[in-house]
Amino acid sequence: MNSMLIFGMGYTAQVLARRLRTLGWQVRGTGSAGDIAFADGAAVRAALATATHVLSSVPPAREGGDPVLDTYGADIAASGAKWIGYLSSTGVYGDAGGAWVDESAPVGRGRRTARADADLAWQALDVRVRVLRLPGIYGPGRSALDRVGEGRAHRIAIPDQVFSRVHVDDIASGVIASFAGPAGAYNLADDLPCSQNAVIEEAAHMLGVAPPPMQSLEEANLSPMALAFYAENRRIANGKAKRILNWKPVFATYREGLRALSATTRPIITNADPAAASKDQR
Repeated sequence: MNSMLIFGMGYTAQVLARRLRTLGWQVRGTGSAGDIAFADGAAVRAALATATHVLSSVPPAREGGDPVLDTYGADIAASGAKWIGYLSSTGVYGDAGGAWVDESAPVGRGRRTARADADLAWQALDVRVRVLRLPGIYGPGRSALDRVGEGRAHRIAIPDQVFSRVHVDDIASGVIASFAGPAGAYNLADDLPCSQNAVIEEAAHMLGVAPPPMQSLEEANLSPMALAFYAENRRIANGKAKRILNWKPVFATYREGLRALSATTRPIITNADPAAASKDQR
């Protein structure tokens, strides 16, 4: 039986775990949603001894260093797993001025230096490692539909700002596709980088409410983390994953992704303006 040990059973990893279990896999993991305590070295090493696949979705520490590599890197490298994976971020590329970026681009030039260091450290760990670089992740309970419906969405007046994103289900399929592919780094992103404003406006249209007003960065009063999000501008190319892993996102653009989410979940509307909702605000 195939078995996976996941370090960090967060939002994305739980979606992957459910997918694998439907395929007959045994999945164990650390974290609040897992069944193994990260600090229980004996239990982690026992799980590693029987795992055919090992994945880390744990981000680097804020001050630098990767908790999984620092604690269990040698054990993972010595394991008999036939596949080792790491969920990284396309933030490792830094700002590209809106240009397209693929896996040949240098990493470590942006704000995510700790993530870039971890990305490279995982690649250096072992020849079995696949690093999967992810842009903005959305899915059930975590999408523009939820932010608009709950009154948390912003439209920021920054001309020519674009972002890439990926549906969480497409991440799961990308991870699975990499099982049969060669080691290396792969971008898992949809086919249509675009402004955050376009996504928010589409979500508002689907919900039948007015989009939030356009604001400057200062007026939006964003958190430091959100402000950093707007400090970089790039389009993520996914051609390598398509060519080599034979992966194709089911949700090729945010439109397909939001439509699928709207069909299964209807966020609570807390900021609806009935008068404005009757107008097409896109």
